[in-house]
Amino acid sequence: MKTIKRYFGSVLTFLLLVLPVASAQAVEQFFPMLIYRTGPYAAGGSGFAGGQEDYYELLNTRDGGVGGVKLIWEECETAYNSDRGVECYERLKGKNGGGIVVQPLSTGITYRLIERATKDQIPIMSMGYGRTDASDGRVFPYVFPIVTNYWSQNTAKIKYIGSKVGGMDKLKGLKIANLYHESSYGKETIPVMDLQAKKYGFTVNHYPVPHPGLDQKATWLQIGRRFKPDWVILRGWGVMNPTALKEAARVGFPANKIVGVWWSGAEEDVIPAGKAAVGYVAAGFHPSGNDFPVIQEILDKVHGAGKGNITPQRVGTIYYNRGLIGGILSVEAMRNAQKKFGVQRVTGEQMRWGLENLNITEARIKELGAEGLMSPIKISCFDHEGGGSVKFQEWDGKQWKVVTDWIETDQSIVRPMIEESAAKYAQEKGITPRSGKDSMGSDCSTM
Repeated sequence: MKTIKRYFGSVLTFLLLVLPVASAQAVEQFFPMLIYRTGPYAAGGSGFAGGQEDYYELLNTRDGGVGGVKLIWEECETAYNSDRGVECYERLKGKNGGGIVVQPLSTGITYRLIERATKDQIPIMSMGYGRTDASDGRVFPYVFPIVTNYWSQNTAKIKYIGSKVGGMDKLKGLKIANLYHESSYGKETIPVMDLQAKKYGFTVNHYPVPHPGLDQKATWLQIGRRFKPDWVILRGWGVMNPTALKEAARVGFPANKIVGVWWSGAEEDVIPAGKAAVGYVAAGFHPSGNDFPVIQEILDKVHGAGKGNITPQRVGTIYYNRGLIGGILSVEAMRNAQKKFGVQRVTGEQMRWGLENLNITEARIKELGAEGLMSPIKISCFDHEGGGSVKFQEWDGKQWKVVTDWIETDQSIVRPMIEESAAKYAQEKGITPRSGKDSMGSDCSTM
């Protein structure tokens, strides 16, 4: 009998020791990370991941997570390959209770995941890339080309060129070369470029560059010696960008007449080009630099504790800051969902509502320590873009210098194109666009 008592006493002692630990175990929220740290696009992928993961680590270290929920994540290497991107999504989506948002970091992967993620009720956040007509959330409830999309950005680039030639009316008769990465990403702006050419009376020629973009000699001979454009729009990615700048210099085309997309506007895109990059201008929806309170906190609390997810030298670079903003937006959407649904750990469907009703004001940006790093953003069912304004920066050989204020995009061009394209997609797929209030309470009736 004494033996039995001792046995049950030991079991009871064990349970008393273990159960409090189990009950106090932190609730966790899982973020799948589709990323590429290898290959010709590694600079963009690794920089973005570093910024995003450092922000998550800061919240875990400083605040114990978000609303009492620890943030966890797992990377899967896509190498910027669409097939591998789909494999990574399928591998990660159900882990650790399920992912609540996916950032594919690839227009091609985004296209491949739209139907899968919609079925799985996992939002796709394609910040500054992806399928532009998904800005119409009535047709694409789970896809968010958030902050600003490619078509909007392209209208800002034409406005920038207009400002440099003396006005939009002076665009008439100009010749513009569109040098683009031969991929879904590269082709995305051809329709809006053609429409703008008709509207403003300039001529545009499109020049594809096959992956990864190291062989451009023949293309630049066509551009520089046959077409002889007034301006070149560089829609490059990875190693294609410094190669384009060096080839432009080789045929005598000036860098200050080349305007790049924001995926052609990071330090890694210009430093390898050396002097050929000086004067080059690129679009952007945020600056570089680490003199922002949130980044100083990351350097102190995350990198200072040896928990950084990237080398400290890259903290504050363009791609890093972009990933940091991606982390801020995903977390603010998660907070939004927690408040709306009264939960700690949110589902993918709740996260969709959190994104679709996001309203980050100047005051909130200041609270986040990101004043000057990002602009306000307001999302709705009608508008999954929610921002749209673009700044331009110039490379001076050592750093990027912002050379414009925020330039408003031309929604009189972009929005009708978005709605027409989204309606066509809805018809092809048998989708009934949302209207009025949906089952989660999002208002889809008006802008």
